[in-house]
Amino acid sequence: MSKIEDVVDSLENKISKVLHRLEVLKQTNAKISQELAIQQQKNIQQQEEISSWVEKYESLKVANSLLGSDENNRETKLKINTLIRDIDHCIAQLSE
Repeated sequence: MSKIEDVVDSLENKISKVLHRLEVLKQTNAKISQELAIQQQKNIQQQEEISSWVEKYESLKVANSLLGSDENNRETKLKINTLIRDIDHCIAQLSE
């Protein structure tokens, strides 16, 4: 009978270890999930900041072109023409 008791004790120990390991893995998974959420939020903030800087950069390019810089003259002229067309379209809609 002692062999059966030894086997049962061994199984109990192994089950206990497996359950403990499962609990540790659940905690680790929860921690990693939380860190992932934090990193995703940081990523979103960084993307927004990049968009803001790109917009500022584009504005500076237009401003430099208007101040006489030859580098972005074509882009500035296209932008101005687009704005003029938009204004003309708005005026036409208001006239109707």
